[in-house]
Amino acid sequence: MRIVLTRLSALGDIIHTWPLAEALAAGREPVELAWVVEEPFLPLVAPHPAVALAIPVATRRWRRHPAAVATRRELAGARAAVREFSPDLAIDPQGLVKSAVWAAFSRAPERLGLDRAHRRELLAGLCYTRTLAPPPQARHVVDINLSLLAAVGRPAPFGAAPDGRFLLLDAAAPGRGSAARVALLPATGGVGKAWPAESFAALGRMAVAAGLAPVVVWGPGEKALAEGIAAEAGRGVTLAPATSIPELAVLLSGCVAVVGGDTGPVHLAAALGVPTVAVFVATDPVRNGPRGERVRILAATGVAAGRGRARAAGGGEVRVEAAFEALIASAAAT
Repeated sequence: MRIVLTRLSALGDIIHTWPLAEALAAGREPVELAWVVEEPFLPLVAPHPAVALAIPVATRRWRRHPAAVATRRELAGARAAVREFSPDLAIDPQGLVKSAVWAAFSRAPERLGLDRAHRRELLAGLCYTRTLAPPPQARHVVDINLSLLAAVGRPAPFGAAPDGRFLLLDAAAPGRGSAARVALLPATGGVGKAWPAESFAALGRMAVAAGLAPVVVWGPGEKALAEGIAAEAGRGVTLAPATSIPELAVLLSGCVAVVGGDTGPVHLAAALGVPTVAVFVATDPVRNGPRGERVRILAATGVAAGRGRARAAGGGEVRVEAAFEALIASAAAT
């Protein structure tokens, strides 16, 4: 059986889809799995042991230059690759028009997505031949994704945690400094989701006083924020270099602990087995929290409402002292 997954982005969402890919590939009936993904996130998909074919797309870049010759050529090449794979089934866990159209492009006889209540864009349903409603116990996005296994008649391993250790198979072991390194991940992908910069700076100072070596990690468009936190925190808090996704995985794997909000690198750290402290101030960790045996979640008052939506009730805050206590406990358990 050939199946194509259309989870294009983003970092954390792709990580939350790994368990679905693993479960599809692990069944008794052989499955050849293709995955359509935005080109910046190709390193999260192409080396995955469950993925036979990774098909990169560049929808953001193509939208900026829709009439360009290169856009038409690349779009045609990606469509041809999906069609040549000739899937029996297309599964779209993302629930957006931009992902659902790739299920339609595949010309798979069956194209599956989530029901209206569980997908972000209703128009995506025009590309499906069938939709599924997750059972009530599927509250976390990983389990919502896993509920799509019903399309192939398999039980869903609810509660599964993403496993990103395959990203380190060919990587050199990270170097160790004289002090135990902890990663601070201050940026998030949404307005209002971030723990305050001054809180990260204060946590950095407390970590230095405790003999740890905090490093502020940043991604595209986040350098100014990271530089400001490192400068405010003062001596002993350093700025990480620019990293690719594979380099980020190696950097995080060399830390004794990671602290961050609802952001993709936090989910990556948890999937790598790094002790992780996740600070949630605006999203519901019952639905979106990182999963793993070494994860501690700190939620602002009213956030952990358990309603199964990304956004949750506001109000309250996460104290720096609470984050420091969780950091020390996590680092001590390394």
